[in-house]
Amino acid sequence: MKMEEIRSKAKAMGIKTARMSKGDIILAIQRAEGNFECFGAATEGVCDQMSCAWREDCLPAPSSKKARK
Repeated sequence: MKMEEIRSKAKAMGIKTARMSKGDIILAIQRAEGNFECFGAATEGVCDQMSCAWREDCLPAPSSKKARK
């Protein structure tokens, strides 16, 4: 999700976003929604929250390079 969209969502929830990073804004939104404050906390790229709105931004994209032996 683009930063403008994230800030807009936060503003609609009454969250002030000045000088906040993308991750901090998302954590504040998660907190305000009553959800787990877990953005960026997935260990080893594993997350069981399949319907999370932030999943695509949170988890790193799979590498397109194959591991070399």
